[in-house]
Amino acid sequence: MDGPIHIASTRRIRKTHVAQFERALAEFASRSSAQPGARRVHCLYPPPGSGSTEYGIMRSFAHAGDRDAFYQTALYKEWLARIEPMVKGELTCRQLNGLEAWFRDPRGPMPPPWKMALLTWIAVWPVSMLVPAILAPVLGPDFPQVFAAGLIAAGIVVILTWVAMPLLVKIAHGWLYPKPKSSNTHEILQHP
Repeated sequence: MDGPIHIASTRRIRKTHVAQFERALAEFASRSSAQPGARRVHCLYPPPGSGSTEYGIMRSFAHAGDRDAFYQTALYKEWLARIEPMVKGELTCRQLNGLEAWFRDPRGPMPPPWKMALLTWIAVWPVSMLVPAILAPVLGPDFPQVFAAGLIAAGIVVILTWVAMPLLVKIAHGWLYPKPKSSNTHEILQHP
């Protein structure tokens, strides 16, 4: 099953190019959010006074094919060429999956583990009751127990990954990520 893809990338910027890079980043984020299959773009800026020059982009795509197509566009290649003189070191890029992708918010740190565990439990409890209640009558009493358990587990994982957890994280966003006193993150959203 192909679903949303989340990519986190970071670059270190030469101190003499910070202002120029920030302007270029804002422009690139705005232009790239209009690409087909792009869900949203979050730009991460270093905290003021930290001395850090590490910037990040958290990008979501509708599907893996959209991700692959985006990284082959002229827009992305022009971006890389434009920032080449501004950066130092290599691009760090990784795909976020599982719980990390559910709870990762580029505007701040991960929620405390107890909040992630509680929200996951709230999702797992009803889903783990619902899936067997639906599948058991369909499979019947003569269906091999080991295969029934595998199908039930697969159903639970599918519902948690693509329905329950994304919905609960969205509903509980304010509780998971309380607003900081000052925000250093700029956000551009594109709704599908």
